[in-house]
Amino acid sequence: MPYPSVMFVHAHPDDESLWTGGVIARSVAAGAPTSVITCTWSPGTHRHAELVTALGALGAAEPVMLGWADDKFPDSAPGRPRLCDCSFDEAVTQIVAEIRRRRPQVVVTYDAFGIYGHPDHIHAHRLAVAAVEAAACGPVHPELGAAWQVSSLYFSTVPTALMKAIGLRVNGAAPATDNAAAPGTPDHLIDTRIDVTPWLDRKWEAINAHASEVERSTALKVLVTLDVEQRTALLGTEWFLRRDLADGGIDLAAS
Repeated sequence: MPYPSVMFVHAHPDDESLWTGGVIARSVAAGAPTSVITCTWSPGTHRHAELVTALGALGAAEPVMLGWADDKFPDSAPGRPRLCDCSFDEAVTQIVAEIRRRRPQVVVTYDAFGIYGHPDHIHAHRLAVAAVEAAACGPVHPELGAAWQVSSLYFSTVPTALMKAIGLRVNGAAPATDNAAAPGTPDHLIDTRIDVTPWLDRKWEAINAHASEVERSTALKVLVTLDVEQRTALLGTEWFLRRDLADGGIDLAAS
């Protein structure tokens, strides 16, 4: 069975590499049409340049930039609203146009909590889900082309136990919440696990291409101090929740 065409919808440069870099590299290596939409930062900014370099390391083409501002960095898109303040309909329409143009069989974005609660991640999830639904409805923006039904949505997530371990390593203490309220997804509810260790070198190169974020982010600073064994344990699997929208859907793990 040929590897399906896949579109990734992410909030910021670096998210594509950190959360889904292995699956991106795997998809490209299989010769499948692979596209990345990044909701924030404008072309010409330093993080856009880092993103292009990162995707090159993964073998992917340059991203589609929606051009909204990062939550805490207004210089990411001068004169543009923050992603969470943008016109919902306008942003959905941007993604609908790309879905109808590229016709992906699978769309990948974050889980409903944005993996760990980042407001831009949560908003990107909402935009992607709404756009997938709208793209399949012919009367919605017919000027953007024929309706296209995505077969499956995949929501990037992390096991709750691993999120607690990451919190302990980064913050010195695990989140003070019960399992039901903790970030991530309980292990028994995760229905797709993809081993990306064959592409781990490319994923690691892509993460490091985001040099300004590695320098700024406490979590990424910790990540780069890990030894190879620890890094492989953390980055060598990518986890998802699968939601089929067409009969049979697409089994991304088996492709």
